Amino acid sequence: MTQQRWRLDGQTALITGASAGIGLAIAHELAGLGADLMIVGRDIDMLETARDELLDVYPQMQVNALAADVSDDEDRRQILDWVEDYSDGLHILVNNAGGNVTKAATEYSEDEWRKIFETNLFSAFELSRYAHPLLARHASSSIVNVGSVSGLTHVRSGVVYGMTKAAMHQMTRNLAVEWAEDGIRVNAVAPWYIRTRRTSGPLSDPDYYEEVINRTPMRRIGEPEEVAAAVGFLCLPAASYVTGECIAVDGGFLRYGF
Repeated sequence: MTQQRWRLDGQTALITGASAGIGLAIAHELAGLGADLMIVGRDIDMLETARDELLDVYPQMQVNALAADVSDDEDRRQILDWVEDYSDGLHILVNNAGGNVTKAATEYSEDEWRKIFETNLFSAFELSRYAHPLLARHASSSIVNVGSVSGLTHVRSGVVYGMTKAAMHQMTRNLAVEWAEDGIRVNAVAPWYIRTRRTSGPLSDPDYYEEVINRTPMRRIGEPEEVAAAVGFLCLPAASYVTGECIAVDGGFLRYGF
Protein backbone atom coordinates (compact mmCIF):
# COMPACT_ATOMS: atom_id res chain seq x y z
CA MET A 1 0.00 0.00 0.00
CA THR A 2 2.80 2.42 0.91
CA GLN A 3 4.61 1.70 -2.34
CA GLN A 4 1.46 2.39 -4.40
CA ARG A 5 1.19 5.86 -2.86
CA TRP A 6 4.50 6.70 -4.55
CA ARG A 7 3.68 5.28 -7.97
CA LEU A 8 1.59 6.30 -11.00
CA ASP A 9 1.14 2.84 -12.52
CA GLY A 10 -1.87 2.60 -14.84
CA GLN A 11 -2.27 6.36 -15.10
CA THR A 12 -2.16 8.47 -18.27
CA ALA A 13 -0.49 11.89 -18.25
CA LEU A 14 -0.84 14.66 -20.84
CA ILE A 15 2.13 17.06 -20.86
CA THR A 16 2.34 20.17 -23.03
CA GLY A 17 5.62 21.72 -24.11
CA ALA A 18 7.18 18.30 -23.62
CA SER A 19 9.78 18.21 -26.39
CA ALA A 20 12.61 19.79 -24.39
CA GLY A 21 13.65 21.45 -21.14
CA ILE A 22 11.34 21.29 -18.16
CA GLY A 23 8.56 19.59 -20.10
CA LEU A 24 10.78 16.72 -21.23
CA ALA A 25 12.15 16.35 -17.70
CA ILE A 26 8.57 16.10 -16.40
CA ALA A 27 7.84 13.41 -18.99
CA HIS A 28 10.86 11.42 -17.78
CA GLU A 29 9.78 11.85 -14.15
CA LEU A 30 6.21 10.71 -14.69
CA ALA A 31 7.23 7.78 -16.90
CA GLY A 32 9.71 6.71 -14.24
CA LEU A 33 6.85 6.70 -11.74
CA GLY A 34 4.84 4.41 -14.02
CA ALA A 35 2.60 6.74 -16.05
CA ASP A 36 1.87 6.34 -19.73
CA LEU A 37 2.52 9.57 -21.63
CA MET A 38 0.75 11.80 -24.11
CA ILE A 39 3.29 14.48 -25.04
CA VAL A 40 2.62 17.64 -27.03
CA GLY A 41 4.97 20.16 -28.65
CA ARG A 42 5.04 22.50 -31.63
CA ASP A 43 8.19 21.21 -33.35
CA ILE A 44 7.47 17.76 -34.78
CA ASP A 45 11.16 16.84 -35.18
CA MET A 46 12.02 17.75 -31.60
CA LEU A 47 8.91 15.98 -30.39
CA GLU A 48 9.75 12.76 -32.20
CA THR A 49 13.31 12.93 -30.83
CA ALA A 50 11.88 13.32 -27.33
CA ARG A 51 9.50 10.39 -27.86
CA ASP A 52 12.34 8.17 -29.05
CA GLU A 53 14.43 9.19 -26.04
CA LEU A 54 11.61 8.37 -23.63
CA LEU A 55 10.95 4.99 -25.26
CA ASP A 56 14.64 4.13 -25.08
CA VAL A 57 14.64 4.75 -21.33
CA TYR A 58 11.14 3.41 -20.60
CA PRO A 59 10.42 0.78 -23.28
CA GLN A 60 7.62 -0.71 -21.18
CA MET A 61 5.60 2.54 -21.18
CA GLN A 62 3.25 3.93 -23.81
CA VAL A 63 4.49 7.24 -25.21
CA ASN A 64 2.26 8.95 -27.76
CA ALA A 65 3.19 12.29 -29.34
CA LEU A 66 1.19 14.99 -31.13
CA ALA A 67 2.58 18.13 -32.77
CA ALA A 68 0.25 21.00 -31.87
CA ASP A 69 0.32 24.69 -30.92
CA VAL A 70 -1.51 25.21 -27.63
CA SER A 71 -1.98 28.91 -28.40
CA ASP A 72 -4.43 27.91 -31.15
CA ASP A 73 -7.87 26.85 -29.93
CA GLU A 74 -8.45 24.48 -32.84
CA ASP A 75 -5.22 22.69 -31.89
CA ARG A 76 -6.27 22.62 -28.24
CA ARG A 77 -9.50 20.85 -29.14
CA GLN A 78 -7.56 18.46 -31.37
CA ILE A 79 -5.29 17.57 -28.45
CA LEU A 80 -8.20 16.51 -26.26
CA ASP A 81 -9.85 14.56 -29.09
CA TRP A 82 -6.53 12.77 -29.56
CA VAL A 83 -6.27 11.94 -25.86
CA GLU A 84 -9.82 10.60 -25.78
CA ASP A 85 -9.13 8.38 -28.78
CA TYR A 86 -6.00 6.89 -27.22
CA SER A 87 -6.91 6.52 -23.55
CA ASP A 88 -9.69 5.73 -21.11
CA GLY A 89 -9.98 9.19 -19.66
CA LEU A 90 -7.07 11.14 -18.26
CA HIS A 91 -5.42 11.05 -14.84
CA ILE A 92 -2.87 13.87 -15.10
CA LEU A 93 -2.64 17.13 -17.04
CA VAL A 94 0.56 19.16 -16.88
CA ASN A 95 0.19 22.63 -18.41
CA ASN A 96 3.84 23.35 -19.08
CA ALA A 97 3.90 25.04 -22.50
CA GLY A 98 4.90 28.69 -22.38
CA GLY A 99 6.73 31.47 -24.13
CA ASN A 100 7.91 35.00 -23.65
CA VAL A 101 9.18 38.16 -25.31
CA THR A 102 11.00 40.41 -22.86
CA LYS A 103 10.46 44.11 -23.48
CA ALA A 104 9.55 47.30 -21.67
CA ALA A 105 5.78 47.51 -21.14
CA THR A 106 5.34 50.34 -23.65
CA GLU A 107 7.22 48.48 -26.40
CA TYR A 108 4.97 45.42 -26.83
CA SER A 109 2.79 45.29 -29.89
CA GLU A 110 -0.75 44.07 -29.30
CA ASP A 111 -0.04 40.89 -31.26
CA GLU A 112 3.02 40.16 -29.08
CA TRP A 113 1.34 40.49 -25.71
CA ARG A 114 -1.81 38.70 -26.81
CA LYS A 115 0.27 35.78 -28.13
CA ILE A 116 2.00 35.43 -24.75
CA PHE A 117 -1.38 35.35 -23.02
CA GLU A 118 -2.69 32.72 -25.44
CA THR A 119 0.38 30.52 -24.99
CA ASN A 120 0.91 30.84 -21.23
CA LEU A 121 -2.52 31.38 -19.75
CA PHE A 122 -5.46 30.84 -22.07
CA SER A 123 -4.05 27.52 -23.24
CA ALA A 124 -3.83 26.23 -19.66
CA PHE A 125 -7.35 27.42 -18.86
CA GLU A 126 -8.91 25.98 -21.98
CA LEU A 127 -7.03 22.67 -21.85
CA SER A 128 -8.05 22.28 -18.19
CA ARG A 129 -11.70 22.94 -19.07
CA TYR A 130 -11.63 20.63 -22.07
CA ALA A 131 -9.89 17.92 -20.02
CA HIS A 132 -12.32 18.18 -17.09
CA PRO A 133 -14.70 15.42 -18.30
CA LEU A 134 -11.78 13.06 -18.89
CA LEU A 135 -10.17 13.83 -15.52
CA ALA A 136 -13.48 13.50 -13.68
CA ARG A 137 -13.88 9.89 -14.85
CA HIS A 138 -11.47 8.81 -12.12
CA ALA A 139 -11.79 8.99 -8.35
CA SER A 140 -8.62 11.03 -8.09
CA SER A 141 -6.86 13.01 -10.82
CA SER A 142 -4.47 15.92 -10.96
CA ILE A 143 -3.64 19.10 -12.85
CA VAL A 144 -0.26 20.74 -12.38
CA ASN A 145 0.38 24.17 -13.86
CA VAL A 146 3.96 25.29 -14.44
CA GLY A 147 3.97 28.88 -13.27
CA SER A 148 6.92 31.05 -12.33
CA VAL A 149 8.35 33.16 -9.52
CA SER A 150 7.64 36.07 -11.90
CA GLY A 151 3.96 35.56 -11.05
CA LEU A 152 4.76 36.09 -7.36
CA THR A 153 7.28 38.92 -7.39
CA HIS A 154 8.99 41.25 -9.85
CA VAL A 155 11.75 39.76 -11.99
CA ARG A 156 13.16 41.02 -15.26
CA SER A 157 11.09 38.79 -17.54
CA GLY A 158 8.72 41.57 -18.59
CA VAL A 159 5.33 42.64 -17.27
CA VAL A 160 3.30 40.47 -19.68
CA TYR A 161 4.98 37.21 -18.67
CA GLY A 162 4.51 38.10 -15.00
CA MET A 163 0.85 38.89 -15.58
CA THR A 164 0.20 35.54 -17.25
CA LYS A 165 1.92 33.58 -14.49
CA ALA A 166 0.20 35.49 -11.69
CA ALA A 167 -3.14 34.76 -13.36
CA MET A 168 -2.15 31.10 -13.74
CA HIS A 169 -1.47 30.86 -10.01
CA GLN A 170 -4.89 32.37 -9.21
CA MET A 171 -6.53 30.06 -11.75
CA THR A 172 -4.89 27.17 -9.89
CA ARG A 173 -6.44 28.23 -6.59
CA ASN A 174 -9.89 28.80 -8.06
CA LEU A 175 -10.04 25.53 -10.00
CA ALA A 176 -8.75 23.61 -6.97
CA VAL A 177 -11.74 24.79 -4.96
CA GLU A 178 -14.28 24.46 -7.76
CA TRP A 179 -13.21 20.98 -8.89
CA ALA A 180 -12.39 19.36 -5.53
CA GLU A 181 -15.84 17.75 -5.49
CA ASP A 182 -15.02 16.19 -8.86
CA GLY A 183 -11.93 14.47 -7.47
CA ILE A 184 -9.54 16.76 -9.38
CA ARG A 185 -6.64 18.29 -7.50
CA VAL A 186 -5.10 21.42 -9.05
CA ASN A 187 -1.64 22.65 -8.04
CA ALA A 188 1.23 24.65 -9.48
CA VAL A 189 4.99 24.96 -9.33
CA ALA A 190 6.88 28.24 -9.63
CA PRO A 191 10.45 27.87 -10.89
CA TRP A 192 13.19 30.50 -10.73
CA TYR A 193 16.08 30.26 -13.21
CA ILE A 194 16.34 26.70 -14.50
CA ARG A 195 19.10 25.51 -16.81
CA THR A 196 17.35 25.17 -20.18
CA ARG A 197 17.91 26.25 -23.75
CA ARG A 198 15.60 29.22 -23.17
CA THR A 199 17.61 30.56 -20.23
CA SER A 200 21.03 29.94 -21.78
CA GLY A 201 21.00 33.37 -23.46
CA PRO A 202 20.53 35.58 -20.38
CA LEU A 203 22.72 33.38 -18.21
CA SER A 204 25.60 33.57 -20.72
CA ASP A 205 26.19 37.17 -19.58
CA PRO A 206 28.69 36.82 -16.69
CA ASP A 207 27.50 39.96 -14.89
CA TYR A 208 23.85 38.97 -15.12
CA TYR A 209 24.65 35.40 -14.06
CA GLU A 210 26.44 36.74 -10.98
CA GLU A 211 23.41 38.89 -10.12
CA VAL A 212 21.14 35.86 -10.33
CA ILE A 213 23.45 33.76 -8.17
CA ASN A 214 23.74 36.54 -5.59
CA ARG A 215 19.94 36.64 -5.24
CA THR A 216 19.68 32.84 -4.89
CA PRO A 217 20.55 31.53 -1.41
CA MET A 218 21.57 28.12 -2.78
CA ARG A 219 23.94 29.95 -5.16
CA ARG A 220 23.29 27.86 -8.24
CA ILE A 221 20.93 27.55 -11.18
CA GLY A 222 18.20 24.91 -10.89
CA GLU A 223 17.98 21.84 -13.09
CA PRO A 224 14.87 20.77 -15.06
CA GLU A 225 14.81 17.51 -13.11
CA GLU A 226 14.33 19.47 -9.88
CA VAL A 227 11.17 21.09 -11.22
CA ALA A 228 10.03 17.72 -12.55
CA ALA A 229 10.43 16.13 -9.12
CA ALA A 230 8.08 18.70 -7.58
CA VAL A 231 5.55 18.12 -10.37
CA GLY A 232 5.85 14.37 -9.91
CA PHE A 233 5.12 14.64 -6.18
CA LEU A 234 2.00 16.73 -6.80
CA CYS A 235 0.68 14.04 -9.17
CA LEU A 236 1.21 11.15 -6.75
CA PRO A 237 -1.44 9.51 -4.56
CA ALA A 238 0.89 10.48 -1.70
CA ALA A 239 -0.15 14.11 -2.34
CA SER A 240 -3.86 13.24 -2.25
CA TYR A 241 -4.68 15.95 0.34
CA VAL A 242 -2.70 18.70 -1.41
CA THR A 243 -4.63 21.04 -3.69
CA GLY A 244 -4.58 24.74 -4.54
CA GLU A 245 -0.89 24.99 -3.68
CA CYS A 246 1.98 26.65 -5.53
CA ILE A 247 5.39 25.19 -4.73
CA ALA A 248 8.34 27.45 -5.49
CA VAL A 249 11.31 25.60 -6.99
CA ASP A 250 13.70 28.49 -6.63
CA GLY A 251 16.72 27.70 -4.44
CA GLY A 252 15.32 30.10 -1.84
CA PHE A 253 15.00 33.09 -4.20
CA LEU A 254 11.58 34.15 -2.91
CA ARG A 255 12.78 33.98 0.72
CA TYR A 256 15.84 36.14 0.13
CA GLY A 257 16.33 38.86 2.71
CA PHE A 258 19.01 41.37 3.50
